[in-house]
Amino acid sequence: MPRTDPEGHGPVRYGPELPGDGLPVLPELSGILAAAAGRADSEPVGGGRPLLEAACGYWDRRGLPADPGRVAAAPGAPTLLLALTAAIDGDVLVPRPCAAWWAPYARLLGRPAFHVATPAECGGVPDPYALLETVRRIRAEGGDPRLLVLSVADDPTATVVPPEFLHETVEAAVGEGLHLVSDETWRDTLHDPHDTVLLSPAEMLTDQVTVVTDLAGALLPPGWPAAVARFPPSAAGDGLHARVLDVLTALGARVTTPVAAAARYALDEPEPVTARLSAAVRLHARVADAAHAAVVAGGALSCPPQAGRHLYADLAPLRAALAEQGVGDAQELEDFLTARLGMPAPGGHRFGDDLGALRVRLSTGPLLGATDEERAECLTSPAPLELPHVQRALILLRSVFDDLRDAQRWEPPR
Repeated sequence: MPRTDPEGHGPVRYGPELPGDGLPVLPELSGILAAAAGRADSEPVGGGRPLLEAACGYWDRRGLPADPGRVAAAPGAPTLLLALTAAIDGDVLVPRPCAAWWAPYARLLGRPAFHVATPAECGGVPDPYALLETVRRIRAEGGDPRLLVLSVADDPTATVVPPEFLHETVEAAVGEGLHLVSDETWRDTLHDPHDTVLLSPAEMLTDQVTVVTDLAGALLPPGWPAAVARFPPSAAGDGLHARVLDVLTALGARVTTPVAAAARYALDEPEPVTARLSAAVRLHARVADAAHAAVVAGGALSCPPQAGRHLYADLAPLRAALAEQGVGDAQELEDFLTARLGMPAPGGHRFGDDLGALRVRLSTGPLLGATDEERAECLTSPAPLELPHVQRALILLRSVFDDLRDAQRWEPPR
């Protein structure tokens, strides 16, 4: 019988972190942080004026004009989402699957978090018809859906939502009176930016969308928590901004002064930052393509990764072979692949998928090597997939999935 109690692995404290890039910290960023380390002053709640202006410049360059009075900063996107959820009354809707940290913040505040199915082609945004049906059902049962969290460049599926599909979902959500929070943490990590169209919901309906970006997605190391939020340019947006600042104040949620200095530098996007980002995205795109090829050749299902440093795989076609290994649910799959691959392999239940579904998120960072020297070599090599340590990691990945494929017992058609 599949396990329903993951034996201590299910609580939020065991949840997966954002997929890191695995690379050494950019020296220019380290220098900025070190130079600010001796300062004794504190960054204001919501961020100081220089940090907010840098965030506005970042969004202006992406076609989302912003005003410092309608921007807030916090130590990580989870803190901002907690504040937004606290500031907006009502129930929360999220896609299935979704980032591991979205739903726990609603539950922490005693709010129901309802998962809505996504289409087969992409993740990050609910199917519009499924969204309308879920809203109808919640209201029929006495609920009050008010907030939809979505992502156009998705964790965990690593897909990018087509603009026409996004438009249908946004129209459906706004028609039902939902406020949208668009998590755009991975928007700057498109594997093929020339052939992939990424559109923010805030470009469609700017008055009903709050944009949140965790700088750990592209600009800062994950261990330096900083995120920024852009609020709608409206009276309602001003009120939401004020309530979020109240929550951040109650939490004492300030970006530390050294991290704020590094964040300002990164958000200004000087040449060292943009060069490192471009190189890192190219590297992870190549490794993600190789990992995807290995997973699919082994019999699993997976959409081609389009953004980020990860991919999402469905091992349902290998269920019989996995059952022989004692794997019957996502927690057991997580344990099995983590042990076999020697790297974190969080199961789909971390992202809101059913425990019984055999889905897993695989990150590319651990495939780059075990030391800073090996990972730095990946960044500068013209052929990173041919480096011995990367080859060994990919060979191991292929062998684990090939073994499952070869062990799979296919029943003849009836």
